[in-house]
Amino acid sequence: MINKEVIRKNFSDYAAHYDAYSAVQKTCGLKLIDIIQPSRFNNILDVGCGTGAYTSLLRDKFPDAKIKAIDISQSMICVAKRKRACQKVEFIVADAEQLQLGCNFDLISSNVTFQWFDDLEKTLLLYNELLQKEGHIAFSIFGPRTLSELNYSLKQLYTSNVAITSMGFVKKEKIKKILKSIFKKVLITECVINEESSNLSELLRKIKYTGTRGVGVNANGFWTPRTISKLEQIYYKKFSKITATYQAFFCQAVKRKK
Repeated sequence: MINKEVIRKNFSDYAAHYDAYSAVQKTCGLKLIDIIQPSRFNNILDVGCGTGAYTSLLRDKFPDAKIKAIDISQSMICVAKRKRACQKVEFIVADAEQLQLGCNFDLISSNVTFQWFDDLEKTLLLYNELLQKEGHIAFSIFGPRTLSELNYSLKQLYTSNVAITSMGFVKKEKIKKILKSIFKKVLITECVINEESSNLSELLRKIKYTGTRGVGVNANGFWTPRTISKLEQIYYKKFSKITATYQAFFCQAVKRKK
């Protein structure tokens, strides 16, 4: 089960650093906004807005729409509010799985946030109720191959059940099954993004500052210089370089008529 308080704390603690380390998330946001077909969306909900990078893309593409943007982290929203492109956005601190907004939307969108949900199906049912007739949902979500190289290296080092959070992310087949049970016109595309780092410490900083670690392996004293050095040796032996795979699914669907 995802620990929401740990997720909130991870994002809140490093909100000031997020934009400097979130190249992969920005790439996903650009791909997501590109697949959303131009339409007269008047009311948009951005779920898990973070520091507002994707919110800015929504504002640019739909300049006349009313946009509400929610995030579980007050600190993230504070950073987003300072961005010029987000000046006309209504920001709300809220748990995305327990929304009571008192209004409906013709587009609900989210960039790499849904992997942190406790219950994806239950939340998508809620979002279906929040959509207006023929409303659209479009989101990106990280898949279980994300950070597979780091997970492999950890297992080689500890030969035990040590695993990082991303290994439990929802598979494409399950996402598709859930979407088809709730919505119509379901379309899912997959993109694998590979990002290189100069060393393992740099990769770990990227993971730390973007919250990608989830609950991670956070035991006190775990990430010692000795551990990192050993992991780096395993990494280079297997992959020849410090690379990280990010598996992303881009999902679109339309509200069914009742």
